[in-house]
Amino acid sequence: MRKRDINSFRKLLTRRLEQLLMEAERAKNTVKVAEETPSDPMDQASDNVERDFMLRLRDRESKLIAKIKEALERIEDGTFGICEECGQQISVKRLRARPMATLCIDCKHEQEALEKREELEAGPQPSRLWSHG
Repeated sequence: MRKRDINSFRKLLTRRLEQLLMEAERAKNTVKVAEETPSDPMDQASDNVERDFMLRLRDRESKLIAKIKEALERIEDGTFGICEECGQQISVKRLRARPMATLCIDCKHEQEALEKREELEAGPQPSRLWSHG
């Protein structure tokens, strides 16, 4: 991969990381402000749903932050853009679509097919939505 491409991905990932960290800080401050418990049960239920949604969103963002940091580390150690499975170059087109990618498109398709086969072999799983455990 060309040095210009690497620098472009470094800037892109760094900007995205900064955005996510700023959003996380804002969300943290919003949760602190909203910590007063309303007396109306309907308002309280609505606040609980909103808080749960924000927590799930923050969890997803924290995972994305970790992936971005890992991609930046791969840029620094010279392994960015190299498939972790087969060792071949990941296409620039794929990296533009998913800069945190660690697998080339062929290995990613293979991984997804394997996951789908494992799901089919395991059979239907009970919904976690209604579980109480």
